[in-house]
Amino acid sequence: KAQKLRFLGSICTICSFTHVNSMRDLLHVGQLEVVETIEALLQEEPTERLGTRVRQQAMLAIASMSRAGLLLQEKSSLLHTCFSSVFYRPPWKKTKGTESSLYSKTLAAMDSMLQVLLCSADTQGIVVLQNIFQLLLPFTNSQTAVVRERALARIARLANFITIYPQLQVCCCFAQATVQRHQCSKTQRFSMLGVLVGHLTLCCTSKDKRTCQEAAEALYHLHTFILQQRSKWPCRHDTEQLQPQEGWQATQHWQLSQTIDASKLFLMFTKYLEPSNRADIILMAIKNMRASSIYSISMAAHMVDVLLTDPDFQPAQMLNIVWAIYRNLPSIRAEVAFKSLNRALLVLTAKHCSVVVASLLQCSPTCSRDAMAMWRVMLSKHQAAEEVLQELLSLMINQSRRKTSTSTKDNLHVLALAATRTISKILLQAICLQEVEAIFPQLFLALLFQVSFTAELTLEEVQTFWREGQQEQRHTPIRLVVQSLKVLLCRMGFQSQVEAIEVQGGWDTLLRAYTSLTGVRIMAREMMKIPRSLRSVIFCDLAELLSVKDSTWKMVAMVFLVEMLGCTDFDEELDRVLEIFPMYLRSQCPGMPSLVLGGIRTLLERPDAARTTLFLLPYIMVQLQGADSDATAAALPILGNMLQLLEGQMPSLTALELAGKLRPLFTNESDVVREQSIRLFQSAMELVVGAEKKMMKEEVWDSLLPLLFHLHDQDRSVAKAAQEALCSAGRFLKWGELVHLVETAQPWRISECLLAKKRSRAKDYLHQSQPYLKSPQETLRREAIRFI
Repeated sequence: KAQKLRFLGSICTICSFTHVNSMRDLLHVGQLEVVETIEALLQEEPTERLGTRVRQQAMLAIASMSRAGLLLQEKSSLLHTCFSSVFYRPPWKKTKGTESSLYSKTLAAMDSMLQVLLCSADTQGIVVLQNIFQLLLPFTNSQTAVVRERALARIARLANFITIYPQLQVCCCFAQATVQRHQCSKTQRFSMLGVLVGHLTLCCTSKDKRTCQEAAEALYHLHTFILQQRSKWPCRHDTEQLQPQEGWQATQHWQLSQTIDASKLFLMFTKYLEPSNRADIILMAIKNMRASSIYSISMAAHMVDVLLTDPDFQPAQMLNIVWAIYRNLPSIRAEVAFKSLNRALLVLTAKHCSVVVASLLQCSPTCSRDAMAMWRVMLSKHQAAEEVLQELLSLMINQSRRKTSTSTKDNLHVLALAATRTISKILLQAICLQEVEAIFPQLFLALLFQVSFTAELTLEEVQTFWREGQQEQRHTPIRLVVQSLKVLLCRMGFQSQVEAIEVQGGWDTLLRAYTSLTGVRIMAREMMKIPRSLRSVIFCDLAELLSVKDSTWKMVAMVFLVEMLGCTDFDEELDRVLEIFPMYLRSQCPGMPSLVLGGIRTLLERPDAARTTLFLLPYIMVQLQGADSDATAAALPILGNMLQLLEGQMPSLTALELAGKLRPLFTNESDVVREQSIRLFQSAMELVVGAEKKMMKEEVWDSLLPLLFHLHDQDRSVAKAAQEALCSAGRFLKWGELVHLVETAQPWRISECLLAKKRSRAKDYLHQSQPYLKSPQETLRREAIRFI
């Protein structure tokens, strides 16, 4: 034991000879072993008297090494070991014995050591100071009163020291909550002011008098330090008279006071706390609201109430506060704590609704029981409920396709699914039904769109969503969405629609990606039976949402809207829908043009709405030149109907323009397209009159040979259409022989007549014949060879 003491004494001696470079170099080589040896000595359990001397000498050695600049950067573990070794010593009896005196000297040595560490840090002083405070604070939460008292005493002594240590450099933004934010060095920023003030304030509520007194003394010195720093860096608009004893009893030392008003002390610091400090205190106070807290829960609640009078927090700080409430809620029992947290949620929701909603969804994507309790509070006030529901709607609809992470925070798909789950639970518990009813159309569409979103979720996203609800993983995300739709309709009084969709198999088809659009159609037809006022809002909202380009739910929205076009009581609403049709007729999304054309066909069947679609005729004609046979087949009959609705010169001009686009379709691989294009060409011939007739003759002459070949088309409907079109062409050209040969079924003579009638077109005929040599139909290839 004596050798250990001599070893520590030697360390102190070596460090004192800072002018002897060789000695410093020698110690520098073995400093790691020295530190490890000191730690080992502190952790030993020798006899009390000798153990106290060892600890005292160890702290002197630490101070000496620090003063000589030889202490390792990793000194936190050494300090923690030192604190644990000393603070957890059994309490000494209040006697004048040698042991008690020696222990007091040990604590004094510790205070001296901490001061030396601070002084030896140079420009890193504020960093070292905060590191020491950070190591001491956990001991202030100890269940043992004497440990709390000893730790608080060290904080108080160190706080007193910094008031008389002018070399400590702190940024000018310290303790000036109103100063304009700027970037300052970490080595000059007192970032843990809030945590320190919060802990010390709560310690003032301890049942142990000595603990309260030490905490109050620490606050007193800290307040003095703040005023000193403010006097060095006065605010530009600060007219406050700074008094060293501001707020403290000047006539009587505070230690003589029988009671300590913690709330009054706390209020003295609030005006010096910037938002980050306030957030830190709130986090600490919420943690101390738990039933296991050794300090006043009422005081913790009061601190939260005071700091949330001006909740100007950053999103990351808001997320931390919401997380703190969620994590600690299961351990909170006191009514005063519940009321404080409820007020906090309402205040934060009113100020930062979008951040609070997103944060709570991140805390619990599956909406656990504790999360539901928080949602209940946020929805308990009418205005707050409206804002929260709108935020949930926004998350469900306005999703980004960009995925930066599989975490809930960065993945908007998972957040949208979490919002859907939350809405479902809100509906099941019949919360704020009045507010839900007010946004029913938008909420219905948002849930409907989730069908397509959820079908595209990756396995990682699904696992992220279910991270806290392992027992519910038997339910797929898409099934949760469909269930939410059912609950919403039932809550709004549309039970009959839910049952009708069930009978038609609509709910089951929604569950499968390849049949989901069929389910959407079934649902749309049933929703057409709800009151007109709601249908009109849904209809207009669909048009509004579809006006946004690159929307990920456009196919579902368009399917639903097209089905609703069958409602004959939409008048003014139709204009808004027709405005977006040109954009979607040009869409590259597979099936979208055909879907829009189906909607136009529905409107053409309505006498009151047919003419409103005529402005779309140029956009529909473009479909004839695309590669989508389905869109082309859908466009041909629509164009035929539109030609009949045109007035004046428009039918003739449009028919002439259309004729040139139809002839290439005679060779289309689709039987339907071939037949319809030939019949529409025949109709176009009959509509051309006046000056356009001469130009139309050229189009007709160019169509004769293709029509002749298609008299042999393997599809009898196409062959019949070609025969009728040839007869009409003969009449249009006033060529009676051609009409006679077609009517008498003499196709082999028509070829001879074509060449005999206009030999100048022989090269054109040869050019027209060549594509038919590659036709998939043998009959057409044979006729082309025969003609050539």
